[in-house]
Amino acid sequence: MQIREAHETDIAAIATVHVASWRSTYRGLVPDEYLDGLSVSDRERRWREVFSTVGGAQGIFVAEDPVLGIIGFADGGPSRDRVGGLGGELYAIYLVERSQRRGVGRRLVKAVASRLLRAGINAMSVWVLENNPACGFYEKLGGVLIGKKTVVIGGATLAEVAYGWTDLHRVAEDNPGGTSSPALRPANQKS
Repeated sequence: MQIREAHETDIAAIATVHVASWRSTYRGLVPDEYLDGLSVSDRERRWREVFSTVGGAQGIFVAEDPVLGIIGFADGGPSRDRVGGLGGELYAIYLVERSQRRGVGRRLVKAVASRLLRAGINAMSVWVLENNPACGFYEKLGGVLIGKKTVVIGGATLAEVAYGWTDLHRVAEDNPGGTSSPALRPANQKS
C-alpha cells in the first residue's frame, strides 16, 4: 500500500472512491435519494476544480493498492472556518468500504498533518456528520470534540461535529490515541 500525493490523472479514481464511500458510509444518515443520485462524472468535475487551485499548504493524497488501484484519498489545507481557532483542516477523507479499518485512513491523515506542519500549521480540525461511525476514528487519533453545526444535505437538516488537534506532531508521528493539548477543550466542557 502506497500513500502518495495525488495527480490530476487520479481524478477519475478519486471521484469513483468519493461516490462509493458516500453510498456505503452515509446510507441511513443521508437521504437515499441523494446518495442514489450521486454521479461520478459530477464529482470528477468538482475534483478538477479543486486540483486547479491546489497549492501551498493544501495537499491531496491517495492510498494506492498495487492490485486494486486507488482505494482512498484525503484532502486538507488551511482552515476554511477556523473552528476552535485552529489553522488547518482535514477537508475530506474517504476509503472504499473493504479498505476501512486497516490503518489506511490513519496513514492518509498522517500525510495531511505532515503537509500542514511543513507549511507551519500545527493544528487542524475536521467536520463530520454527528452519527458517522468515523467519529470513533477521529477520537482514536486523539481528536477532541470542539464544535457543532447544522448542514442541509439532500433536503435533510443534519448535525455535523468538529474534532480538533492542537499538536499535529502527534498525528504526523503516528501516535495512536495521542492527545491534543490540554488547551483544547471539548465542546461540552466549560472553561
